[in-house]
Amino acid sequence: MDGIDAALVRVCGSGENTEVRIEDFVCREYSDVAKKLLLSAGSLNAGSLSDLNFLLGQEFAAAVFDLLRKAGMKTTDVDLVGTHGQTIFHNPPSLGGNISSTLQLGETDVICEATGVTTVGDFRTRDMAAGGEGAPLIPYVDYLLFSRIGKNIIAQNIGGISNCTLVTGEFGELLAFDTGPGNSLIDSVAHLASGGKKSFDEDGAIAKQGSVKEDLLRSLMKNPYFDIKPPKSTGRELFGEEMVTRLFLLTEKKDIPLPDLLRTLVEFTVCSIVSAYERFVYPHADVGEVILSGGGAQNPVMVTRLREKLAPRRLCLSGEYGIPADAKEAVGFAVLANETVCGNRANAPGVTGARDATILGKISIGKNIVNV
Repeated sequence: MDGIDAALVRVCGSGENTEVRIEDFVCREYSDVAKKLLLSAGSLNAGSLSDLNFLLGQEFAAAVFDLLRKAGMKTTDVDLVGTHGQTIFHNPPSLGGNISSTLQLGETDVICEATGVTTVGDFRTRDMAAGGEGAPLIPYVDYLLFSRIGKNIIAQNIGGISNCTLVTGEFGELLAFDTGPGNSLIDSVAHLASGGKKSFDEDGAIAKQGSVKEDLLRSLMKNPYFDIKPPKSTGRELFGEEMVTRLFLLTEKKDIPLPDLLRTLVEFTVCSIVSAYERFVYPHADVGEVILSGGGAQNPVMVTRLREKLAPRRLCLSGEYGIPADAKEAVGFAVLANETVCGNRANAPGVTGARDATILGKISIGKNIVNV
């Protein structure tokens, strides 16, 4: 929830013939009202959630306008908007409940009406309706972007939650899953410690001053999620508010200084990623390179530790391959939106565990579509 990422993407073709060029990118901060509601989403009633859905649609539309102003373009120059939305709740089959469900807010009709542009969103739900995890969805895009490199790589995204994709030269060999926490715990602790003034630990400045609390790290690494075999996915329900409240109490009680807590949480993310590779990825392929994207790529402490733990394998940022690290996820959903309107199935059942390959997303028809 550090902001709304919006990428201007030129897409040619579809499927394995997809060609992508990133033309511009912005990150728009959530309004104070939206941020406050998002941080308390778990306790909102139906009416407040409904209002938040429309409010986020307005904020996403504002991000579109910000992006177009920066690029010197108009909405009539744009064919399509793709939006993942903000995840409020995610209960995948791997958690073993009687009903699996997911909820992303940011009403596509609001975006479509504000911009006039056909909008595709709500990508997760069809995969879950087909028995899948509904996540991660970016592996299909990772394959399109990186399979031509000519070597086995891991595409690692560190957002609120971390997810990885093993990309070889064959689509049928895709392996991907959520590795566990990304920035969610770190960001939330920084927010609480600053009394709401900070959304994250910028440049890892506070964590850099601390030391890893090994006992706490060992305890965190015992989380049962790490033992589940892929396909699997997770979210803030597991690595979110409840865990943050418990962890922040250690600082409030002065059991652990804030820098030590943040440094330990950075190490937690790094160790959970590397452990996931060792248990579930390396046995499938010889990997020589990890390509990193997402907000975690902006945290020098996290990048340094990940590079050290992965050695001798090479760690690089996705920017080396023409995909800015901050923009990767936004680019991904532009590509998925293009796949939707082209009628292509993009959920990769081998990754999500779905019964069938399906076309993802719901389409809000814009004013740019004529003769409908």
